[in-house]
Amino acid sequence: MRTKDRVKSQDQHILNLAEIVGGSRSILYQKEDLFAYDCDGFTIHKHLPKAVVFPKNTQEVSEIVTYCSENNLPFLARGAGTGLSGGAIPLNGEIIISMVRMKKLISVDLENRRAVVEPGFVNLKLTNSISDKGYYYAPDPSSQYCCTIGGNVAENAGGAHCLKYGVTTNHILGLEVVMPNGKIVEIGKDGIPDAPGYDLLGLITGSEGTLGIVTKITVRVLKNPEGKQTVLAYFDRVEDGSQAVSDIISAGIVPAALEMMDKTAIEGVEAAAFPVGHPKDIEAVLLIEVDGIAAGIEEQIDQILEVCRKRNVREVRAAGSEEERARWWANRKTGFGAMGAISPDYLVQDGVIPRSKLPEVLSRINQISSESGLRIANIFHAGDGNLHPLVLFDARIPGESEKALEAGSQCLKVCADVGGTITGEHGVGIEKREEMRFVFTEEEIAAQTDIREVFNPHNLLNAGKLFPSPSRCAEIKKEMKAQAIS
Repeated sequence: MRTKDRVKSQDQHILNLAEIVGGSRSILYQKEDLFAYDCDGFTIHKHLPKAVVFPKNTQEVSEIVTYCSENNLPFLARGAGTGLSGGAIPLNGEIIISMVRMKKLISVDLENRRAVVEPGFVNLKLTNSISDKGYYYAPDPSSQYCCTIGGNVAENAGGAHCLKYGVTTNHILGLEVVMPNGKIVEIGKDGIPDAPGYDLLGLITGSEGTLGIVTKITVRVLKNPEGKQTVLAYFDRVEDGSQAVSDIISAGIVPAALEMMDKTAIEGVEAAAFPVGHPKDIEAVLLIEVDGIAAGIEEQIDQILEVCRKRNVREVRAAGSEEERARWWANRKTGFGAMGAISPDYLVQDGVIPRSKLPEVLSRINQISSESGLRIANIFHAGDGNLHPLVLFDARIPGESEKALEAGSQCLKVCADVGGTITGEHGVGIEKREEMRFVFTEEEIAAQTDIREVFNPHNLLNAGKLFPSPSRCAEIKKEMKAQAIS
């Protein structure tokens, strides 16, 4: 052992893993210690891992992965556990490799506008670390105060400001990755993402921890905009608010953020930690932010105000101070958790649609709510059509969890039917595996699983995620190979 602190276990694998990470303080294996790791933010399904190990550096991750691979032990990586699609749930009794101790800000290079972090580094801490120098990190998931950048890479996380600035993949310049066999590779070396060859950065980012374990991340940082202003607009009809979204973009304005909440969502956020006094009878609220060169901000705000007035806005106003603006955003960003103030349980969905389909889709979601008997709140990134229907239910009532899952699936089917897709930023995980068939043919799914098999041939890394149950995919692969031979 590396330390005198010996693990009391009869399982040789536990003993050997403990030796890699330095003893009992860096491994959990007793059942009572593992319950905190039986799910992530998708709490409907729960499974206990075999153990949780806490490596301190890339070399220890590599040694753990090598050991698991050589001993046929399933394993997966986990960050803060804030994921909403079940991507970190240990379906197969995995060894969980927790990245929370790998939380350093390794370097900052403002001249070249990049920073290097370990995967356990919390998203918001990066902006907080460089804001005094006039820089920030753009991807801003609602959970940015606690989610890790490594987890953001795995899920290709977005956020309120991705309308203008893009999602995580648009800000990744390089990755250090431990492959499923334990080998350490660098992609985008020296912060140069567009090296000749295949776009491996794009492939790894958003692969949901099924192709490798990220141990170092080079990200792009941005200069703070000269000016910034935020507008709040109240509508008596969801349809008017939805049309205002399309009209703003059609007017040639690209806001940094364009968010929407419906009446049920407003009820939740007003009952939670950061109420701002939204009218109780309002049907929809838009939160709109523009930024950029200071000289053009007021003109954009005037255009937005005019668009909203043409769409029967009840009230529209710009934030009068930074404190008011911050309060509006705190109200919006706690939206998911705020649902706990009005419902014992909730299921977050994550679909994407063309903006022009907003009124149609929201009407259909309202119909699904009526048919299921479950309330559905809508909080979403309206500017880029990334919807987040929140299905409210009570897991203590027999059958309600299943009913919530079915309602969520129906919401995703509506998104797919209008030309959208089933996830914009939360990932597929285990939640949406079968719904992958809403947007991909069996042949397309087979092509993707073929890519996974190149990186993860024994499927020991985070198995059972991202793709549908294997039976039909396996059949189509067999048929395609037979056709090739003939």
